[in-house]
Amino acid sequence: MTRSGLMRAAVLHGKEDVRIERVAVPRLEPGDVLLRTRVALTCGTDAKVFRRGYHAKMIVPPAVFGHEMAGVVEEVAPGVEGWVPGTPVVAANSAPCGECYYCRHEMSSLCDDLLFWNGAYAEFARIPARVVSKNLLPLEEGVDFREAAMVEPLACVIRGVEESWIGRGQSVAVIGTGPIGLMFVALARMRGAHVVAAGRRRERLDKATEMGAEGTVSPRAGEDLAELLRQRSPDGRGADVVIEAVGLPETSEAAVRSVRKGGVVQLFGGCPADTKIGIDSQRLHYQELTIKSTFHHTPESVRKAFRLIADGHIDPNAFITAEEPLERLPEVLGGMASGAAGLKTAILPWGPDR
Repeated sequence: MTRSGLMRAAVLHGKEDVRIERVAVPRLEPGDVLLRTRVALTCGTDAKVFRRGYHAKMIVPPAVFGHEMAGVVEEVAPGVEGWVPGTPVVAANSAPCGECYYCRHEMSSLCDDLLFWNGAYAEFARIPARVVSKNLLPLEEGVDFREAAMVEPLACVIRGVEESWIGRGQSVAVIGTGPIGLMFVALARMRGAHVVAAGRRRERLDKATEMGAEGTVSPRAGEDLAELLRQRSPDGRGADVVIEAVGLPETSEAAVRSVRKGGVVQLFGGCPADTKIGIDSQRLHYQELTIKSTFHHTPESVRKAFRLIADGHIDPNAFITAEEPLERLPEVLGGMASGAAGLKTAILPWGPDR
């Protein structure tokens, strides 16, 4: 029987309006699992949701939100097999149906019935049955909750790297030095590529260098980002692969203009709704450019991300720059929305020792 009572949770009520409230502990349906949240990580998507007050695919206020988390199985509903209370786990924030056209053709990130859940910024989180069956993973010895909570964003970046065909010896330019851009830097270096990172904040460019970037670019007012990137590329011809991890039309256009002939552009950062980017159709055709955009993760990439963390190839702590209690989340999100320094913050609903 589902645990009864109240819990503390961050509830999104609208634009820049998040309140820490006491709400009912989620009720479980058959196949669901209730997790005691140990760590929930902030991310750029959460900051966008905070600024806009909603998410078209996932959140209709008022709603508990947050989606990067790791915790402990608190309770299992009827029909759950293989999971027992007390098991430390990490849950991805979605699961595909496995039956639609896209799932049957190995494109499950585009599933027609992709099931999302939100609610990581709370003492307890309900994980829907489909996510339990497809994207709930037990933690291995030596992997702590902070590290495990990084699985979801890393899984998305893994797909971006794989879909961009990054390989040894290639030149790669990464536009954007937030957590996602820095993950691209780290994974591209793991594949043996030579990386240049572009951003505006000195401390984040220094972080990119720590993660293996061989050069950095920081355009001043009036400077052409595309031209600066081309200057830093082999023989000035443009990078083999350019990753856009900002999500703005102007940086997306710069990415297309900075790639070499025959190169690949990965427009990973999602631009705001109703915006457009301009592409020189002559250059697209006669220079044989490939422009891709990779969305979300798959059960396969979730497991690859966990393996990279568990085996020590990626250190999530390099991307987590602060810890805060749940009560501080509104201030943390407000700081992110206004451009505060720092990368990801680990939110601890139960405090550091629970």
